[in-house]
Amino acid sequence: MNISILCSSHLHPVNQMLERWIAKHSDINVQLCRTLSELTGGEILFLISCSELVSQKIRSHYKHTLVIHASDLPKGRGWSPYIWEVIAGATEITISLIEANDKVDTGNIWRKVTRNIPSHALYDEINNALFDAEEELMDFAVSNYQSIKPAPQVDDHASYYPKRTPSDSEIDPQRSIADQFDKIRVSDPSRYPAYFEFRGHQYKVTLEKL
Repeated sequence: MNISILCSSHLHPVNQMLERWIAKHSDINVQLCRTLSELTGGEILFLISCSELVSQKIRSHYKHTLVIHASDLPKGRGWSPYIWEVIAGATEITISLIEANDKVDTGNIWRKVTRNIPSHALYDEINNALFDAEEELMDFAVSNYQSIKPAPQVDDHASYYPKRTPSDSEIDPQRSIADQFDKIRVSDPSRYPAYFEFRGHQYKVTLEKL
């Protein structure tokens, strides 16, 4: 069995989970790729935190090309859905395993799992819950790819999130920490830190539990 995983950045925190998953499945051939040119074909192609568009021509080299999307599809299509949801007050997120399609986040659904997100959880704890769900869904795909009967999405129920920009992590220094706590706690302090501007300078906000 040949499996490819396309994860665009070696700096993304999901890589630790991917390396653990590959080690766990040492009985099959798993290839972790960063670019489309590295893909060689096989049974399954997983697109995990992948920023590249994968054409039908490339997908045709695999029996199944699968995406893991952190929302209850068809609700929450688009970018960084679980971030938007936690900022809006969600204490549970749904993670969907779907088939890749030319139209982003519209493929047939293989499986969904949910994870609780406590109101005190910080970005790394949220990531751990998310990556645990992704690992479970990848295991499911490997075990069931030959017999799965996926369900189509119903577009009438679809909703969309916009792509986040650095300005979405800006904190207002005139408002309380409590009012902005959810925005601060979902911000990755290394890649997409929360920040504020004050007295002519910009300041990074780092939040840690004691």
